Amino acid sequence: MAHYLLYIPWHEMLMPKPSWAEKILRPVLVYLVLMVVFRMVSKRELAQATLFDFLIILLISNVVQNAIIGDDNSVLGAIAGALTLVAITAILNRIAATSHKARVLMEGNPVLLVHEGRVLEDAMKAQAVTRYDLFSNIRKAGIARLSDVGLAMLELDGTISIIHRDHATGPHDCLPPEILALIGQDPAASQAHEDIDNVPDDGGK
Repeated sequence: MAHYLLYIPWHEMLMPKPSWAEKILRPVLVYLVLMVVFRMVSKRELAQATLFDFLIILLISNVVQNAIIGDDNSVLGAIAGALTLVAITAILNRIAATSHKARVLMEGNPVLLVHEGRVLEDAMKAQAVTRYDLFSNIRKAGIARLSDVGLAMLELDGTISIIHRDHATGPHDCLPPEILALIGQDPAASQAHEDIDNVPDDGGK
C-alpha cells in the first residue's frame, strides 16, 4: 500500500493551479455579485421558496462553480475557497449585527404593510406581497377582521409580523426605527437596531 502512495501526484492533487490570491479573490467576487442580485429580489419571494426557486438556486450554483474554482480541482484549493466563503459570511454577519447602516445596506428595512386596519397597497406591490398571502398570515395570527390589525410588517427574513390593534398602543421600543417613523412616532424610542452604543441605558430595568 505504501508503495502505491509514492506514485500519487500529491502536489497536483493538493496544490491549486492558480495563485492563492486568485483562489481567494474568485469566491469573494462571486459572493458579492450574488449578494447584490439577491438583495434586489423581494424579501417575500426569498422567504417562500417554490420548486422553481430551488431549481434556480441549484442552477446558479452550477453556473458559478467554474467562476469560483477556475481551472483547478485541488484539495487545498477547494478548502481555501470554502474557508473564504465562510469567512466572508462571518465578517458580513458581524458587521450587520453591530452597524444599523450596514445592515440596511446589505439587508434592507422592514416594510410596513398594514397600519391601523388599512392595507398599504403601494408597499404591497413594491414587495410583491399578495393580499392572499397577507390575509393568510393575519388569520394565522388569530385575527379575523382587518380592522383588528394594528400593524403588519414584512420582516427582513421575508416573514410577516402581525400586531393586534389592542397591542399597538403605548411605547413601541421593539419596533424598528423605520417603522416608528412611518407611523408618526419617535424613531429614537426604538431599541430594535444594531448600533449598540446608541441604545438608551435603562439602568438594568
